[in-house]
Amino acid sequence: MAETLKQYDAVITTCKELFTNKMKDYGSAWRILRLPSLTDQIFIKAQRIRGLQQNAEQKVDEDEVSEFIGIINYSIMALIQLQKGIVEQPDLSLEEAIQLYDEQVAITRQLMINKNHDYGEAWRDMRVSSLTDLILQKLLRVKQIENNKGKTLVSEGIDANYQDMINYSIFAMIHLEQKNKN
Repeated sequence: MAETLKQYDAVITTCKELFTNKMKDYGSAWRILRLPSLTDQIFIKAQRIRGLQQNAEQKVDEDEVSEFIGIINYSIMALIQLQKGIVEQPDLSLEEAIQLYDEQVAITRQLMINKNHDYGEAWRDMRVSSLTDLILQKLLRVKQIENNKGKTLVSEGIDANYQDMINYSIFAMIHLEQKNKN
């Protein structure tokens, strides 16, 4: 588990650095995005990854890693939006946004620790393509919950699905990094 935490934190460091730089460039313009818009952005990223995994040829010079980073950061933004609500104008300073980012990462990281304890790090035996499919499945669930105006009968809420997408994306990035090392 110590190795997993080290790898997890390294991925988050990469994602947070991009989030921070984009905040410096654009401010918190993303705060106006409604949850379905963020869900659709994540869906586009996941579909792109699936296309990269299935297609022999690609016409845009981006790889799976950059798309997984996008899924992670958009999912964290969605969790912040769930917590704070949507606004009409950007309202967060860089410092506030990073604090909220860190809070959501801490909650999601703890969820990963708890699930890894119960599942015995089963994700290590999974393929990146399977993790991609699970992310797409979670997205379809979120879209259905959004269409139901947030109501579920027996299912976990939207936040748990975003957290799972973050963790699956981090696992995929760890797999891809290990593959590049070998």
